[in-house]
Amino acid sequence: MNENGIPAEDGPRKAAEAAEAAESEFLARRFESHRSHLRAVAYRMLGSSAEADDAVQEAWFRLSRSDTRQVDNLGGWLTTVVGRVCLDMLRSRKSRAEEPLEPLEPSGATARVPDAAAPDPEQDALLADSVGVALLVVLEALSPAERLAFVLHDLFAVSYEEVGDIVGRSPVAARQLASRARRRVQGADAPDADLVRQREVVDAFLSAAREGDFEALVELLDPDVVARTDVGVTTGAQAVARGASSFAHFAYVSRPALVGGATGLAVFLEGRLDRALSFTFVGERIAVIEIVTDPERVARLDVSLV
Repeated sequence: MNENGIPAEDGPRKAAEAAEAAESEFLARRFESHRSHLRAVAYRMLGSSAEADDAVQEAWFRLSRSDTRQVDNLGGWLTTVVGRVCLDMLRSRKSRAEEPLEPLEPSGATARVPDAAAPDPEQDALLADSVGVALLVVLEALSPAERLAFVLHDLFAVSYEEVGDIVGRSPVAARQLASRARRRVQGADAPDADLVRQREVVDAFLSAAREGDFEALVELLDPDVVARTDVGVTTGAQAVARGASSFAHFAYVSRPALVGGATGLAVFLEGRLDRALSFTFVGERIAVIEIVTDPERVARLDVSLV
C-alpha cells in the first residue's frame, strides 16, 4: 500500500490509464479542429450531408485506431483518409446505381465523432448553396476516380502525388483524371451560349480587377474558389479577391484568350506572353483560377487570343 491506501501495483496502471485518457482527449480536440474542413471535402465528393457525416465519422474511427505520432500534417492525413472513404462510397453507389443527390439517412452506427454538433439544417443549406447544385450535377457525371481527383486537387489543392496514392495510380494518371474532369466541369461540351456567358464573367472579372472593385470581385467568385500559381495556392473568395485587386497593373495588359481550350486571359508584357490565366466555372461563378507564370510552362501553353 502507498500512503494513499492504493495498492502499489495499481499506481502505474492508473497513471497509464490517465495518460491514455488525456491522449485520447487531445486527439479528439485535434480532430475536431479539422472536422468542418473534412465535412466540406466529403460533401463535395458525395453530395449528401448524411453521407458526408458518415465519412467524417469513419475518419475518426480510423484515426482513433491508428498511431499518428509520426504524422507531421494531421489535416493532410485526415483529408487523405476521407478521400479514400468517399471513393469507396462512390464506387459502392455506382455499383448499386443509387440516386446520389438525395440525402441518405445515417447508416445506424451509434458512435459519433467526438463533440460533433447535431445536424444543423441551416448549415446544411448554406453548405449546399456554397457548392451549388450545378457543380453537384456535373460531378455526378464523372467516374469516382475523376470526381475525387477534381475535388481534392482543384478545390482543395491536394497534390497529384497524394491523389494518385488514394486512387492507386501514378501522379501522371491522377493529373489526367483531374484534367478530364476539369474539362467537363468547365463546359468543354457546353452550348455556345454558356461559353459566351463564361466570357462575360471573365470580362467582368477583368474590369473589376482593373478598377480594384473588391465587392464586385467577390460576387464573381465561388465562395470556395481556388487560385493556383506556380508558387502557391489561395483559397476562398475574400482572399482571392484581395489578390485580384492587386492584379490591376496586369489587368490592363490582359487579353481574352482560350488557354488549353479553357476560357482564360493572356497577359502580354513588351509584346510577349508573360503569363496566362485559365478559369473553371461552377454555374456562373469562377471556381478555379489557374495562373501560369513560369516561362517554360508558359512557352508550352496552347494560347489562342479571342
